Amino acid sequence: MGLLDIFKTPREIAKEEIVEVPWHILARTEQLDEIIEESKAKPIAIFKHSTRCGISRGVLKIFERNYKLTNDQLKLYYLDLLQNRDISNEIAARFKVHHESPQMIVIKNGVVVHHDSHHAIEAAHLEKFI
Repeated sequence: MGLLDIFKTPREIAKEEIVEVPWHILARTEQLDEIIEESKAKPIAIFKHSTRCGISRGVLKIFERNYKLTNDQLKLYYLDLLQNRDISNEIAARFKVHHESPQMIVIKNGVVVHHDSHHAIEAAHLEKFI
């Protein structure tokens, strides 16, 4: 905290301390082919989130607060389930992972190497796939 910070509101100080999570929006089924290819160079994680679910919202907040990786280490996709249920269904079919919400799926070299749901989702779990 610098000398001039005494003139800042707590909200302004908090905004400066926030590290944004490098989300990429998953909104087209065709992106799944791209994700498979991208996963050959670095791990990919897909966070499936229901915007109407309190549990999903809570898990997302905790995840974002604890996420420490960069976009160079892992590419992180966000899927809004209410807007894109067809993509979620395609993920379940293509990767043979039963749909849950919220859900985190990690893909490496074109295959699912890990998945968690609900309160088992933790940002730290992703670090072991780097």
